[in-house]
This record gives sequence, structure tokens and C-alpha cells, in this order.
Amino acid sequence: MRISIDKETCIGAGQCALTAPGVFTQDDDGFSELLPGREDGGGGPMAREAARACPVQAISLSDD
Repeated sequence: MRISIDKETCIGAGQCALTAPGVFTQDDDGFSELLPGREDGGGGPMAREAARACPVQAISLSDD
């Protein structure tokens, strides 16, 4: 699974980091970012839930 975050859309709500703290974090400005090594997978069901929880749908997932 490939995980990507649209930085232009993200508003820094933090729902992704709360839902899947092993996949997402927030940068110094409060915007979402992936933990190192998570761009190409490893998110599993929690990453899917985090994408659903994003209030502006800034997270996209695609199966490779």
C-alpha cells in the first residue's frame, strides 16, 4: 500500500496521528507527515482508518 499526503489540502487537524500513531506524525508546523519508511506500505488497517478520519481527505492510499 502506498500512502501519500496532499500537503496543500492538509489543515493539521491531527486525526491521522491520533488514529495511526505508528504511521503518521505532525511536523513542527502541525501538519501531517509520514513516519520514516512508511511511504511504501506498512500502514495496514490503521492507515485506512486514518485516511477515513481526515476531515479534508488529504490522505490517499493506493494498493501496489
